[in-house]
Amino acid sequence: MKIVYAGSPEYAVPALRALKEGGKNIIAVITQPDKPVGRKQVLTPTPVKAYALGQGIAVYDFAKIRDHVDQVAALGADIMITCAYGQILSEDILGCFPGGVWNLHASLLPKFRGASPIQAAILAGESHTGVTVMRTEPALDSGDILLVKRCEVGGKTCGELSKELSALSAEAALEAVNYLEEGNVQLLVQDEALASFCKKIKREDCKLDFTRPAERVLRRIKAFSPQPAAYCLLNGVCLNVLNGELCPESGNAGEVLCADKRGITVACGKNSIRITFLQPAGGKVMSARDFVNGRKIKAGDILD
Repeated sequence: MKIVYAGSPEYAVPALRALKEGGKNIIAVITQPDKPVGRKQVLTPTPVKAYALGQGIAVYDFAKIRDHVDQVAALGADIMITCAYGQILSEDILGCFPGGVWNLHASLLPKFRGASPIQAAILAGESHTGVTVMRTEPALDSGDILLVKRCEVGGKTCGELSKELSALSAEAALEAVNYLEEGNVQLLVQDEALASFCKKIKREDCKLDFTRPAERVLRRIKAFSPQPAAYCLLNGVCLNVLNGELCPESGNAGEVLCADKRGITVACGKNSIRITFLQPAGGKVMSARDFVNGRKIKAGDILD
């Protein structure tokens, strides 16, 4: 079976690696174009492209894949596997693959269709999430389901959960291709009544509101850690908050109740949180303990 793999970020590399090392016939990789990175704006390939080139796999980095239908069709692949590719696939592109296009989506569909399923699961307080392999259709993440793999959300940040789901996607990709090669395809139709959607995260979504209950504030911190990072203002200066824990203390929302070696305890609408890791504006990631030792915050200060 000839396979085209479409993906872009580091998250999508393990699934490609699993297929390659599992002996699957990856005839080409499709990814996003190179982008300038860092202060010097060095033109840099996506992690998927870098891995594929290292393995001698042909790579196509179309700016708009919909403009290259003939080129994609000429590859002669049976199926395409997609994982965090980053472009919408037109019906013409979907029609290039007689065995279908199969997407590795990081949620338990039909929950959290869309661009930010990992963050959405944390924000919603889900106990479990996972990876769903579904047949791609023109409508957003609505296709029939081939298989599902689950994992616990626990107290993980988005970064931690993403690593786990990336590894789970690798398992799912290999298992899915095995099913397709064997012709062992039994699909489950999604229940549209249970569908929910999540949007692309914007910077304004990351602002912390300490008038909310501590549990909800902590979810927001974890959902956006490490990037783009939840934030608040200390004396008018941005402070990225990267992790924390719940505390029972109470006080006026946003007030620093305690700043010591344990971290920075901030009152919320109900109970409080203890910030444990943060990043000052223009600075490096550090423990809240080190921030406190630098005498940059104290009890009685207000976080807005």
